[in-house]
Amino acid sequence: MTRFAGKVAVVTGAAQGIGAATAARLAEEGAAVAVIDLTAERAQATVDAITAKGGTARAYGCDVADHDAVETVFAQVVADLGALHILVNNAGITRDNLFFKMPKSDWDAVLTVNLTSAFNCSHVAQAYMVKQKYGKIVSLSSRSALGNRGQANYAAAKAGIQGLTATLAIELGPYNVNVNAVAPGYIATPMTAATAERVGASAEDHQALAAERTPLRRVGLPEEIAAVVAFLASEDASYVSGQTLYVNGGAR
Repeated sequence: MTRFAGKVAVVTGAAQGIGAATAARLAEEGAAVAVIDLTAERAQATVDAITAKGGTARAYGCDVADHDAVETVFAQVVADLGALHILVNNAGITRDNLFFKMPKSDWDAVLTVNLTSAFNCSHVAQAYMVKQKYGKIVSLSSRSALGNRGQANYAAAKAGIQGLTATLAIELGPYNVNVNAVAPGYIATPMTAATAERVGASAEDHQALAAERTPLRRVGLPEEIAAVVAFLASEDASYVSGQTLYVNGGAR
């Protein structure tokens, strides 16, 4: 498929996991992809994997929690690749702890990286999108937005993504900008593997426990989330906006 031929996509937090899979999927379907992570060096492996398959991608380093840094790197992306049509807000961290044990620094870090970064990137991207009367913004929420023990900070940030998404869809819709979110359940990524390690379990055992609670009886893969992000970023979803799509194997 070449759904994204002629389009330029920015994917944040794209050095690994869902971000890397999303960058690869968009490039596979014809987009030129700006692969953004904290440093360009971290992003380079994703770029190398894309270009090895004939795709177009460039690595950029940026602290997306810094609005000025986002403005600078997005201007560079436009200068290098010619435009900005698609934004995927994927950058995120976890700092899990029970609420009464959670230091404020961990609350601040997770809200900043997971939510404020989405504001920063969307705020800068919308200026390009409004001017060209076209844009797609897809942000990563989580099933944890519904509440999850030990994740007060992460749950609040991911619920905030859903509110931000709904509001931006209202405000940017008149300019032909679609804004949606994807809320994954348990996905086998380096982040969930790190969570397993923190609770003293292997990644395999942690995934097996999650699979038992999931109607499809397995955990998800980054590529499965990337496929949904690609749908929402495509013209196949041209009349879809303001939505959060849960991708969690049927879990409730």
